[in-house]
Amino acid sequence: MTGSLLEVIALDVRDAVAAEEGGADRLEIVADMTSDGLTPAVETVAAISRECTLPQMVMLRAEASFLAAPETLEVLRRDAKALAEAGAAGFVFGFLDAAGAVDLAATEAMIHAVAPLPWTFHRAVDHAADVQAGWRAVRLLPNLATVLTSGAPGGVGEGLAVLKTRCEAGDGPLIMAGGGLRPGHVPALLEYGVRAFHVGSAVRTSWSDPVDPLMVRRWRDLID
Repeated sequence: MTGSLLEVIALDVRDAVAAEEGGADRLEIVADMTSDGLTPAVETVAAISRECTLPQMVMLRAEASFLAAPETLEVLRRDAKALAEAGAAGFVFGFLDAAGAVDLAATEAMIHAVAPLPWTFHRAVDHAADVQAGWRAVRLLPNLATVLTSGAPGGVGEGLAVLKTRCEAGDGPLIMAGGGLRPGHVPALLEYGVRAFHVGSAVRTSWSDPVDPLMVRRWRDLID
């Protein structure tokens, strides 16, 4: 792998193959971007495994919220097992409680369910009532590969100052910047010490269009 990690959102095999062709390092596999990404079908992950060599980080999220009821966790546990067997290299999840704090019980239950595979804490951390407390809770969790964060609910443009502060606090190696990420944000993020980048809508014309390998290649060149 080159100096920086490039992760591309893929909805299907065509996206995955295009991302690989464009020079991505890793995929985030999701369904239903109208809900900001939900758990994909086992068949999708299996099909991508057959056609593409990139590691798949697979979303575990049952609904368009960051809350996790016990019955939801039960479903996600079962999904994780089937998805791992289909070829998932790791998972993407993260939960907040009703008060907006990181739900450590739910998150730890899922870490245990997916162990020993690595996982990413997703942008739930940007929506925490106290972002700093959220980071303190998340950064100590076991097998954590990356934290997908834009620094603010509204996206990277709003969250640059927070990302800079997080890097100064020593969290740079955990940060994967994503969520409204634009090419213009990259020089500042590299300067802060961010070395992982996550793109979705930025490598396709729209969510109903496939990933464009040429757009992926432009990001590859930019972050390198």
